[in-house]
Formats: sequence, C-alpha cells, structure tokens
Amino acid sequence: MSTEMTLHGANPEKLYAAMGIPMPADVADFSTNASVLPWTVPPLDLQTLVSHYPDSGCLELRRLIAGREGLSPENVLFVNGSNEALYLLTSCLAGRRAAVLQPAYPEYARALSAYGVETADIFDLEDAVRFDAVFFSNPCNPTGEYIPRQELRALIEGAPDVLFIVDEAYIDFLLTEDCPVPPWGAGQQGLPENLVVLRSLTKFYHLSGARAGYVLAPESRAERLKARQPSWSVNAVAQALALFFLRDEGFARESRDFYRREVPRFTGALRNAGIDPRPSSVHFFLIEAEDDERVLRRLLKQGLVVRHTRNFPGLGGRYLRVATRLPEENDRLAEALRILRGEGFFR
Repeated sequence: MSTEMTLHGANPEKLYAAMGIPMPADVADFSTNASVLPWTVPPLDLQTLVSHYPDSGCLELRRLIAGREGLSPENVLFVNGSNEALYLLTSCLAGRRAAVLQPAYPEYARALSAYGVETADIFDLEDAVRFDAVFFSNPCNPTGEYIPRQELRALIEGAPDVLFIVDEAYIDFLLTEDCPVPPWGAGQQGLPENLVVLRSLTKFYHLSGARAGYVLAPESRAERLKARQPSWSVNAVAQALALFFLRDEGFARESRDFYRREVPRFTGALRNAGIDPRPSSVHFFLIEAEDDERVLRRLLKQGLVVRHTRNFPGLGGRYLRVATRLPEENDRLAEALRILRGEGFFR
C-alpha cells in the first residue's frame, strides 16, 4: 500500500485513488478526527470581511484566550492552523537537535526536515533530556493517551534545558476527569520558560478549511515566532468564525456531552462485535489488525474509511485508527467489523 497520498486522515477521495478502489456515493469517514456534530454557519458580513485586511495581531482573539488561560495577550499568538506554528517553531531550531515522541502526527517530522533540524524518534519522554527540543501531542494522536496537566508541568519544569513543544490539538475532546483541564496560568504559575503549547481550532470547531489555531508561549518566544510569521496570516473570515465558536459555550458543552455519551456506547458496540479498541482519553482510538490493508480495502468497498498507521513509528500498520462519528454510522462500522471478524479478518 502506498502512503504517499495518505499521510493524514480525511480527504477520502485521495485514499480511494491511491488504493485503486472506486469511491461509493455514500462514504462515512472515520479517518478524520474532526467533530461530526452539525453546526450552523454564523451570520457574517462576508463582503466586509473579504474586502478589508484582517487584524494582523488578532487582538480580540488573543485577549479572549489569555483570559481563559490566566495569561497575558502577549503569551498568545494566533496562527493559520497549528501547522503554521510547527513550521515557525522548526525554523527557530535549525542547527539544533530535536526529538519526536512517537507515535506522533507525521507533520512534526516533515516540518523539522524542512529546516534541516537533526531529528530522532524517542518512545519515552524521559529520553527528551538528551535533546534541545521535543515535539509531542497530548492527548496523543494517534493513540489517544493523555498525560495529566500537573504531571506534565512537573516533567517540563524538571528539564529546564529542553524546549517542550506540546501539541494540544485534541484537548477539547478530552473525556477524562481532568476536563476542563486547569488553565496553564492557574494559580499564578504562568508558563514554564521552556514550554510552547500548540492549539488547533480546526478539529473541535469545524474550521479545518478556514485554518485557525494559536500558540501559548513565554512572551519572548511568542515575539520571536511572530517576527517570522507573514503579515495577515490569519484571514478575516477565520478570525470571525473563531470568535463566534469560542464564545459559544453551549456548542462546546453540547459537543463534549455528545462524545462522552457516544464514545463508550460505540466502543461497547465494537466489543460486542468481538473487536477490542485500545484505551483512549479522546474520541478516537486504535484497533489491532493482523492485515491492515486487507481490512482497509474491504471497508473502503463498503464506504467505510478508517486510518492506516503505517507512517506512525512504533505502530507499523499493526493498528487502524477509528474516530467516533454519529451513532448510525458507528453502528454501521461495528456491524461491518463483526462480519469481517466472523470471516477471519481478526483474531
């Protein structure tokens, strides 16, 4: 199976093309980790938004986030999706040594390679002390594992010579008791000087196409990243949408309530079908597959798209990643996997 066109989830048409399988009319995409809940486009004055330059400083958004995190607006930098932040960060690391805690989002390695940063894979965060910087996601994509905030802070403060880049793209989906997580500025602790936090608004708030995210960082680091960022990087439409969704506390509450109900129901249905999902703190999880391509192909033909793990070091295609969708779609996948298990596709 070629992974050249399928390094990320979503865009199922590319996966169908890469696998040489005609794409059915009715497709349920379990490969994307974005929210599946319906939403209404807010009333925006598009003519004004697209005909004027956006606020290059995203000041209103930065003030909103700073208030929630107990930080200063100077600790917040808005970006064109957290992927832009990855490239801004790696541009500052040229000539240094960085580690990626695996398994991990493939874009970390791609961004580090783009700037010639000497990079190594590690599988234990304790090994980060041998490097200038370490990149990892928390909750982890693709496993769903989560390091509680206070435990993570203690680890970061115990290694002051290492820059920790913590990608919290899926923090809003957290299902554990540590949710909502305490703000990074809680108790006047502030951000450790060796910490940069990445946040995405694309997954939870339906902004994958608009591209919006932000960075939390000590003021000096935020200023250095801002100096490398193109002017007007976050467009006016993305800023307006981000403000709308971030202020809509009802949407966030309803979304979390849905996933806290549906994830255990869905994983229970899978167990009843003889499939044992690995433990996860969020709405996506791994299922083990002896022959991932064989399972993937059969599901694709039925209009069910799951995520392979062949480009995640440490997983090597032994698992498929599945994200929770709407109940009827989840039941459809559970039934398809039950049949495949009966045909010998799983142990």
